[in-house]
Amino acid sequence: MRPALVLATRNPGKIKELSALLQGFGLEVLGLDQVRGIGDIPETGTTFLENARIKARTVALATGLCAVADDSGLEVDALNGAPGVYSARYSGPDADDDKNNLKLLRELEAVPEAGRTARFVCSVVAASPSGIEIASRGVWEGRIASSPRGSRGFGFDPLFFDPELGLTAAQMTGRQKNSRSHRGKALAGLLAQWPEFWARVRSG
Repeated sequence: MRPALVLATRNPGKIKELSALLQGFGLEVLGLDQVRGIGDIPETGTTFLENARIKARTVALATGLCAVADDSGLEVDALNGAPGVYSARYSGPDADDDKNNLKLLRELEAVPEAGRTARFVCSVVAASPSGIEIASRGVWEGRIASSPRGSRGFGFDPLFFDPELGLTAAQMTGRQKNSRSHRGKALAGLLAQWPEFWARVRSG
């Protein structure tokens, strides 16, 4: 039986992606839907790293298995870094992608193109039940478009414009987005540390 790792998400796409990346380690990657007793985990941190660490530690202790968690969001310079860790609930308790995007456009209505710089940020943490941890951070620089463009992706993707590719995140193919994205960069950084982390877990 292969050793298991729990990814702190119910997103099957993320689970499939991490499974492929970690296949050389002989790990079975599980999502939260495949383990019992874990409901919504309150994200009470003030940074992406704190929230990712909270989720990874909670899942590792609850399951007795190593866990990987990420937290990400959008930082807009003209809004002093908002919405930041509140990205998913930017427009209030009943927030959804459309409401969040509309609020962002309203907030930036008077801001010229040169002042609409922004970035997506992702922190990812791997934690063992015994307390061994590694972390990585990825940043994707861009700016906020004046109107939504594209139908792919989710969240603020229709408004996040990558000047190098000349596309919003919602206009990109999956391969284009993964090669540029904050989450892809953060995960690459985590994987670079994985052999040493996994050796410490197995020896501990």
